[in-house]
Amino acid sequence: MKLSRRSFFKTVGKSAGYIALVASLPQIAWAKWNEKAFTAKTLDAAIKAKFGDLSIVDSGDVKLSAPAIAENGAMVQISVSSKLPDVKSISLFVKDNPAPLVTSMNLGPSALAQIKTRIRMGKTSEVTAIVEAGGKLHRASQQVKVTIGGCGG
Repeated sequence: MKLSRRSFFKTVGKSAGYIALVASLPQIAWAKWNEKAFTAKTLDAAIKAKFGDLSIVDSGDVKLSAPAIAENGAMVQISVSSKLPDVKSISLFVKDNPAPLVTSMNLGPSALAQIKTRIRMGKTSEVTAIVEAGGKLHRASQQVKVTIGGCGG
């Protein structure tokens, strides 16, 4: 089969386009990572890096469910839900972890404000869920006693 010059350049162009598309997929698919918030060493610094100067209010509209005693700090099951309107994100913080911001999940406009995940805790600490909704921050906290360390402890 003889390949014409036009077919050759057409194939090379398509291949370059496909390679560029595949190379950009991780940037398109992954949300922007807030490095400063995830590497902060204190709870206050992590919250400030994540949310800036927005004020936080304790709210009964945020339901945080965590075990009172976690037998293994490597796998602590946490669930957070809220019926607040216009929830933008749900973030989990563990005060005494080496990096207090454990996870932050951005939610779309039609998503249910409900998450369930497993986190690592190095030692007994307070777990805090912060829900960003309607331009305000709503918080719920709970103490979790860890009997076997799972995060550097």
